[in-house]
Amino acid sequence: MRARMTALCLALLAACGGSEAARPASGAGFHAAAPETRVDDIDRDTARIRAATAAFRSLDAAVAAGYARSVRSCIAHPPHGAMGFHHGNAGLMDDRIELERPEILVYSRASTGEYVLNGVEYIVPYTSLSRDATPPRVMGQALKRSDQLQLWYLHVWIYRENPNGLFADWNPRVEC
Repeated sequence: MRARMTALCLALLAACGGSEAARPASGAGFHAAAPETRVDDIDRDTARIRAATAAFRSLDAAVAAGYARSVRSCIAHPPHGAMGFHHGNAGLMDDRIELERPEILVYSRASTGEYVLNGVEYIVPYTSLSRDATPPRVMGQALKRSDQLQLWYLHVWIYRENPNGLFADWNPRVEC
């Protein structure tokens, strides 16, 4: 059942690139650090994520670690930018957020067709944590609720800088 729900979450995520649930409120996508989160803490955590995911710059290495090789589509929302290709790891879809084990790796494709790792996304399905629960947190940030996708989520743009902010949904520097 968990594998079926995870597949559903990933399929919905890939399918809703233009959905209201995934759009930034009022066209804004910037999410500043929570007041209690220090910049030093975010820098430290970003370095930890980069160290843990550096090998996944190679899609083959990500696949060997349990992330999906193929996804249906690149998620974009002109004029806000794109998210990219979401390669999920079904084995990580549960009620825990582990900084160094993101549920999704977010890639784009270079003009050569090669995958480029842009960031990560943390996911907690509603089947693991109710939509009415206190939002899970990572890096001092509360995960965002997506009722359409039936999950909590947060992007972290650790490899491709995002002028909208480290935790914004859409990155104008990513293209599909």
